[in-house]
Amino acid sequence: MKKFDVLVIGAGPAGIFTALELNKQNPNCKILIIDKGRNIEKRVCPERTQGYCSQCAVCGITSGWSGAGAFSDGKLSLSPEVGGRITEYMSQQEAQDLINYADQYYLNFGASPDVYGLNNQVIDDISYEASKYDIKLIPCPVRHLGTEHAYQVLKAMYHFLIEKENIHFWELTKAEELIIEDGVAKGAIVNKKGVQEEIFAEYVVVAPGRGGAEWLKEQTDKLGIVTENNEVDIGVRVEVPNSIMDHLTKDLYEAKLVYYSDTFDNKVRTFCMNPGGVVSGEHYDGEVAVVNGHSYADPKLKTQNTNFALLVSTRFTEPFNQPIEYGKYIARLANMLTGGGIMVQRLGDLIKGRRTDYDRLKKSTTIPTMKGAVPGDLSYALPQRYLTSIIEALKAFDNVAPGLYSRNTLLYGVEVKFYSSKVRVNDKFETQIKNLYTIGDGAGITRGLMQASVTGVVVARDILSKE
Repeated sequence: MKKFDVLVIGAGPAGIFTALELNKQNPNCKILIIDKGRNIEKRVCPERTQGYCSQCAVCGITSGWSGAGAFSDGKLSLSPEVGGRITEYMSQQEAQDLINYADQYYLNFGASPDVYGLNNQVIDDISYEASKYDIKLIPCPVRHLGTEHAYQVLKAMYHFLIEKENIHFWELTKAEELIIEDGVAKGAIVNKKGVQEEIFAEYVVVAPGRGGAEWLKEQTDKLGIVTENNEVDIGVRVEVPNSIMDHLTKDLYEAKLVYYSDTFDNKVRTFCMNPGGVVSGEHYDGEVAVVNGHSYADPKLKTQNTNFALLVSTRFTEPFNQPIEYGKYIARLANMLTGGGIMVQRLGDLIKGRRTDYDRLKKSTTIPTMKGAVPGDLSYALPQRYLTSIIEALKAFDNVAPGLYSRNTLLYGVEVKFYSSKVRVNDKFETQIKNLYTIGDGAGITRGLMQASVTGVVVARDILSKE
């Protein structure tokens, strides 16, 4: 029988920061971290080199040490207003203090000291201009790691932890079922490279990331833990020349813009903006391919384009309770039309109600950075409500970024953010089952690297307070 002080399910930022803080405060704490993906040095994505997805059994982009963050753009949002819901569990000041604390970890492991979005005059000017067109700018300081530097920072955390005798990481290991006895968490049944075994621990921290959200929902349903539906964000990734966005991204790096569509009054927001970036794909459990984007910090690796997500937010009401499956359904439609890949369409073709083909794509003055994207027609995949809201938002945003509402603007689809059902927890992220915590994106509490990291710190401190 294997016994640990703490079992951490999921090696994304929430799980990593649980281990970092536990180790810092109690170097003798015996910790096991498991993940269905590989360790960070073994994580590879053939699509990055060959231009198309190889349908790997375990996706190297979404699973493994550091989760989707390993190959993300590496943005650390330094405001409690962005990247999650932690202010529902603590005060604004407590949240800011914890963000500053977690940020210091990143700095200690090699993150860049540069922070964007601190020029208040520029922010005020952009916000003032945007307000003329019913657009809201959400100010948020951002520390940009860059895709290559995010990998190095998270790799440094990996080596720091696994070199401790009392901290273990098991790759290619899936949690199958939680072990609960008399209302107390005792461990989990796991499958390690095809071999099933029981792991016992005094505390169980469930941090499976978005890729493990459905598994967590199955477990909470089985255990009678209360959850509530989160909203689902569905949309496209927009790609335009840097010249259109530079005046916004130069100081802000990421311009977080919100607009409520004219026809349906849906919230439409920009997200994950990547100046000089690359459009990329990611795959969830071999089921669906969705679009994403990233950007390198090295100027030599910058492209001529900026990409960002444009997402329509929808919160469903009862009796509907499958927001993740709904998002996957939309993604499957797009995948069906492309033979499994990512679709790209010119905005001008979408407005005219025609499919973009290879000949029309060649005429585009915006050169696609995702070479394997398949020209198509997004109207066959995205519901009218989403498409109309996206088009109206682009037209509005053109007022603050002239040239955005252009026939040569590229739209990749679909982009879906699989926000998990939010698990009911207390202010320390402990469930109604004693010694069982759920944190990070997989628990529906956070939506980004920094706030996920903060939840790990909070849980570690609570565990230590019980010792």
